[in-house]
Amino acid sequence: MKIALVGNQNSGKTTLFNLLTGANQKVGNWPGVTIERKSGIIKGTTFEVVDLPGIYSLSPYTSEEEVSRKYVFEEKPDLIINIIDATSIERSLYLTTQLLELDTRVVIALNMTDMLMTKGLKIDAAKLSSALQTSVVEISALKRTGIEQLIALIAQDAVLENPHQLIYQKEVESEIALISEHIETTHTRFVAVKLLENDKMFLAMRPIEVKDAITRIEATYHLDVEQVIASQRYDFIMQVKKQAVTAIPVKKSMTDKLDKIFLNRYLALPIFAVIMFLVYFLSVGIVGASTITLIQNGVAWFSSWVSGGLVSLDASPWAVSLVAHGVIGGVGAILNFIPQLMMLFLCISLLETTGYMSRIAFFLDRVFKKFGLSGKSLIPFIVGSGCSVPGVMTTRTIEDPSERQISVLLTPFIPCSAKLPIIALFAGFFFPDSSGFVSFSLYLFAVVIILLLALFLSKFVLKSKNSVFISELPEYKLPSLRYVTRDVWDKTWSFVKRAGTIILVSSIIVWFLASFTWTMQYVHDSPEVNHSMLGTIGSLLAWIFVPMLGGTYSWGAAVSALQGLIAKENVVSSMTVISGVSSGSTSNIFASGGLFGFFTPVTAYAFMVFNLFSAPCFGAIAAMNKEFGSVKKTIYAILLQTGLAWVLASLIGGIGTLIINGLS
Repeated sequence: MKIALVGNQNSGKTTLFNLLTGANQKVGNWPGVTIERKSGIIKGTTFEVVDLPGIYSLSPYTSEEEVSRKYVFEEKPDLIINIIDATSIERSLYLTTQLLELDTRVVIALNMTDMLMTKGLKIDAAKLSSALQTSVVEISALKRTGIEQLIALIAQDAVLENPHQLIYQKEVESEIALISEHIETTHTRFVAVKLLENDKMFLAMRPIEVKDAITRIEATYHLDVEQVIASQRYDFIMQVKKQAVTAIPVKKSMTDKLDKIFLNRYLALPIFAVIMFLVYFLSVGIVGASTITLIQNGVAWFSSWVSGGLVSLDASPWAVSLVAHGVIGGVGAILNFIPQLMMLFLCISLLETTGYMSRIAFFLDRVFKKFGLSGKSLIPFIVGSGCSVPGVMTTRTIEDPSERQISVLLTPFIPCSAKLPIIALFAGFFFPDSSGFVSFSLYLFAVVIILLLALFLSKFVLKSKNSVFISELPEYKLPSLRYVTRDVWDKTWSFVKRAGTIILVSSIIVWFLASFTWTMQYVHDSPEVNHSMLGTIGSLLAWIFVPMLGGTYSWGAAVSALQGLIAKENVVSSMTVISGVSSGSTSNIFASGGLFGFFTPVTAYAFMVFNLFSAPCFGAIAAMNKEFGSVKKTIYAILLQTGLAWVLASLIGGIGTLIINGLS
């Protein structure tokens, strides 16, 4: 049996999917978390369940709705599980009434029933089932209740058949019946309704009777036919609500009280700024300061121990260097930052699962609109703080094409987990007493540049119209320890796997190029490394970085920055490997007299800015190309990102160095 899981965004759909299948999917408390369909097998059965994107209707207004409707028609699932947010049943039932027009059985999973009391509501599941003429199961995906009953109902094939309940007035129903007689397709009733609504997807099968039917309906009700159908659909929903939902006395909820603070027109932005400052202060400042030295010492000890063992086995100098500097040094340089990344992932996950992020997106909608964006653009930025690839993919939730392209271009500017090692390394060394503040300043800098560039692009280049941002604000929830832990673990493990694959391979390649000349002569100290293959390649590119490095000509910084195109973490690992090859030590990259000893606080900040805004890694570039749908646009985006990064970094590094030299 093939089952489709369908529901509104933020209804708990992905949480239910995880419980049904045991799969480790992302759980977030804001719209747009499910972008591409995912599938799994329901535990204890052989039934496949497909998690479709969160949608509000089966009308083709967004790419998610197109994906979901296309799946229903082309894949033809045997059953639909429609997950409904019990606390927002009126909104949820709009999609339900459309699903019940399909030729597919529908079982309703009434979620969040445990939260109805706080909303002052009580739902009679039996009456709801009778009113909709389909099976209803009460569940709480968060508290894991009702799941076994839902699985049992499906496994026993006990879901009620879909009777295609008549929900419109008799004049409309008679026209639907007439059209149904003249079309040959599956889901006849659904298609007939969509033909009346002039849905473009079905125009090819439109019989001549449709035009006359539309004319008769509009003459009867003196309204556009789409308004008639929507109005009567809502009338039916209100009847269902009246039968099944009862209001009960309730005190003002905690959500209402908290929203008076977090959505206050004067306090919302300062609170958001303070929260994001705390995120970076905790991850880069407190955790970074307390763990990085400890881990560095551990990696250095392990490297020394392995090197000693290889020497005792009479291994050649290049073999010792390969293991100590190429493998342990390169990968170990990135593993130093795992505690900081875990804290960053933890903070973001807590903000998502509690419901705060959906609120700040809603609040920032009016701010973003002034710059050619909408609150929907905040979603890719939030996702992008973990990784730019899914962040770019999340832009599919934005309806306006121009606004979507602007968001695709700007999402990689947000400091992601791959950029955090660069920020943490430089901020921790050059600004030891204010590393958290410096890290947060880069986040603020990124936001300012994003807004200014969005304003320019929307006014003079792409001219976006601003998509409408409608979002159901969920109740505040205590985060689930189970899902937060899983989310942090998944992201951390993904980072470790990158360190064990891409970064490992890149580190070995960098070591090889930095350790041998073009005549394959092994080099192992600073003067000789300048003549290595990497040194000669980097020397050809070093002039590009001279302005941002305060006039310093550094091939090591040049090749390390360019390594960021493969993976931004490679910037740190490359610097570590090059430092190890040239000095024999990776404990202090910025040691005086070393290849990177020229850095000052000003040029360090400029270098961080360049890596923050320059073209993202290959994975993110591929995602950008997919969303743009054009290689030409992708190339333009890369040139704009890297050009902007160079200008900003050169201004900071060049002017800053001149000011400091002038003061001294």
